[in-house]
Amino acid sequence: MATNSQSGRPAIVSVVAAFSWLATALALLIGSSLLMSGTLPDPVWNLNPRAHVIFSAHAKPFGALLLIVALVAATTAIGLLRRRRWAWLLALATFTVNGIGDLFTLLILRDWLRGGSGVLIAGVFLFLLLRPDVRAYFERPS
Repeated sequence: MATNSQSGRPAIVSVVAAFSWLATALALLIGSSLLMSGTLPDPVWNLNPRAHVIFSAHAKPFGALLLIVALVAATTAIGLLRRRRWAWLLALATFTVNGIGDLFTLLILRDWLRGGSGVLIAGVFLFLLLRPDVRAYFERPS
Protein backbone atom coordinates (compact mmCIF):
# COMPACT_ATOMS: atom_id res chain seq x y z
CA MET A 1 0.00 0.00 0.00
CA ALA A 2 1.29 3.49 -0.82
CA THR A 3 2.59 5.68 1.97
CA ASN A 4 3.46 9.32 2.38
CA SER A 5 7.26 9.29 2.25
CA GLN A 6 7.68 12.00 4.90
CA SER A 7 5.29 10.70 7.55
CA GLY A 8 5.21 6.99 6.70
CA ARG A 9 1.42 7.36 6.77
CA PRO A 10 -0.44 4.85 4.59
CA ALA A 11 -2.23 6.72 1.81
CA ILE A 12 -5.61 5.30 2.83
CA VAL A 13 -5.36 7.17 6.14
CA SER A 14 -5.18 10.50 4.28
CA VAL A 15 -8.02 9.42 1.98
CA VAL A 16 -10.26 8.48 4.92
CA ALA A 17 -9.40 11.76 6.66
CA ALA A 18 -10.38 13.65 3.49
CA PHE A 19 -13.68 11.73 3.33
CA SER A 20 -14.24 12.56 6.99
CA TRP A 21 -13.78 16.27 6.24
CA LEU A 22 -16.26 15.96 3.37
CA ALA A 23 -18.73 14.19 5.69
CA THR A 24 -18.22 17.00 8.20
CA ALA A 25 -19.09 19.64 5.61
CA LEU A 26 -22.15 17.76 4.35
CA ALA A 27 -23.48 17.03 7.83
CA LEU A 28 -23.05 20.69 8.80
CA LEU A 29 -24.77 21.82 5.62
CA ILE A 30 -27.73 19.46 5.90
CA GLY A 31 -28.01 19.73 9.68
CA SER A 32 -28.11 23.52 9.56
CA SER A 33 -30.68 23.38 6.76
CA LEU A 34 -32.92 21.25 8.97
CA LEU A 35 -32.48 23.41 12.05
CA MET A 36 -32.87 26.80 10.35
CA SER A 37 -35.31 26.91 7.45
CA GLY A 38 -34.75 29.49 4.76
CA THR A 39 -31.00 29.11 4.94
CA LEU A 40 -28.57 28.95 2.05
CA PRO A 41 -28.35 25.10 2.16
CA ASP A 42 -32.09 24.66 1.49
CA PRO A 43 -31.61 24.19 -2.31
CA VAL A 44 -29.46 21.13 -1.52
CA TRP A 45 -32.70 19.27 -0.82
CA ASN A 46 -33.54 19.43 -4.53
CA LEU A 47 -30.89 16.73 -4.99
CA ASN A 48 -32.87 14.26 -2.87
CA PRO A 49 -36.50 15.34 -2.32
CA ARG A 50 -37.45 11.93 -0.86
CA ALA A 51 -34.92 12.38 1.94
CA HIS A 52 -36.16 15.93 2.51
CA VAL A 53 -39.68 14.64 3.16
CA ILE A 54 -38.40 12.05 5.65
CA PHE A 55 -35.97 14.39 7.42
CA SER A 56 -38.38 17.34 7.52
CA ALA A 57 -40.92 15.32 9.48
CA HIS A 58 -38.50 15.42 12.44
CA ALA A 59 -36.25 18.30 11.45
CA LYS A 60 -34.96 19.31 14.89
CA PRO A 61 -33.83 15.87 16.12
CA PHE A 62 -32.33 14.96 12.74
CA GLY A 63 -30.64 18.36 12.48
CA ALA A 64 -29.11 17.96 15.94
CA LEU A 65 -28.03 14.41 15.12
CA LEU A 66 -26.32 15.60 11.95
CA LEU A 67 -24.41 18.25 13.91
CA ILE A 68 -23.17 15.45 16.19
CA VAL A 69 -22.20 13.44 13.10
CA ALA A 70 -20.24 16.47 11.86
CA LEU A 71 -18.41 16.70 15.18
CA VAL A 72 -17.56 12.98 15.14
CA ALA A 73 -16.38 13.13 11.51
CA ALA A 74 -14.16 16.15 12.17
CA THR A 75 -12.74 14.54 15.30
CA THR A 76 -12.04 11.36 13.34
CA ALA A 77 -10.22 13.29 10.60
CA ILE A 78 -8.04 15.15 13.08
CA GLY A 79 -7.28 11.99 15.05
CA LEU A 80 -6.36 10.01 11.95
CA LEU A 81 -3.97 12.69 10.78
CA ARG A 82 -2.42 12.76 14.27
CA ARG A 83 -2.03 8.98 14.24
CA ARG A 84 -4.40 8.28 17.08
CA ARG A 85 -5.52 4.66 17.46
CA TRP A 86 -8.93 5.71 18.79
CA ALA A 87 -9.55 7.60 15.53
CA TRP A 88 -8.72 4.51 13.48
CA LEU A 89 -11.16 2.50 15.62
CA LEU A 90 -13.77 5.24 15.19
CA ALA A 91 -13.27 5.16 11.41
CA LEU A 92 -13.73 1.37 11.46
CA ALA A 93 -16.91 1.73 13.51
CA THR A 94 -18.23 4.46 11.21
CA PHE A 95 -17.74 2.42 8.05
CA THR A 96 -19.21 -0.67 9.74
CA VAL A 97 -22.37 1.18 10.82
CA ASN A 98 -22.62 2.84 7.41
CA GLY A 99 -22.24 -0.50 5.65
CA ILE A 100 -24.92 -2.10 7.83
CA GLY A 101 -27.28 0.78 7.07
CA ASP A 102 -26.62 0.38 3.35
CA LEU A 103 -27.19 -3.36 3.65
CA PHE A 104 -30.64 -2.65 5.12
CA THR A 105 -31.29 -0.20 2.27
CA LEU A 106 -30.34 -2.94 -0.15
CA LEU A 107 -32.34 -5.75 1.44
CA ILE A 108 -35.39 -3.96 2.83
CA LEU A 109 -35.93 -1.04 0.45
CA ARG A 110 -34.56 -2.96 -2.53
CA ASP A 111 -32.62 0.13 -3.56
CA TRP A 112 -29.91 -1.77 -5.40
CA LEU A 113 -27.98 1.26 -6.59
CA ARG A 114 -27.71 3.16 -3.29
CA GLY A 115 -27.60 0.15 -1.03
CA GLY A 116 -25.30 -1.91 -3.21
CA SER A 117 -22.86 0.90 -3.90
CA GLY A 118 -22.86 1.86 -0.22
CA VAL A 119 -22.09 -1.68 0.92
CA LEU A 120 -19.34 -1.94 -1.68
CA ILE A 121 -17.75 1.39 -0.72
CA ALA A 122 -17.91 0.69 3.03
CA GLY A 123 -16.49 -2.78 2.44
CA VAL A 124 -13.56 -1.43 0.41
CA PHE A 125 -12.73 1.17 3.06
CA LEU A 126 -12.93 -1.45 5.83
CA PHE A 127 -10.69 -3.82 3.86
CA LEU A 128 -8.11 -1.08 3.28
CA LEU A 129 -8.21 0.17 6.88
CA LEU A 130 -7.71 -3.37 8.17
CA ARG A 131 -4.65 -4.08 6.03
CA PRO A 132 -1.58 -5.05 8.08
CA ASP A 133 0.39 -1.90 7.22
CA VAL A 134 -2.46 0.35 8.37
CA ARG A 135 -2.96 -1.65 11.57
CA ALA A 136 0.77 -1.45 12.27
CA TYR A 137 0.78 2.31 11.65
CA PHE A 138 -1.75 2.83 14.43
CA GLU A 139 -0.20 0.26 16.79
CA ARG A 140 3.22 1.94 16.85
CA PRO A 141 3.64 4.93 19.13
CA SER A 142 3.66 8.22 17.25
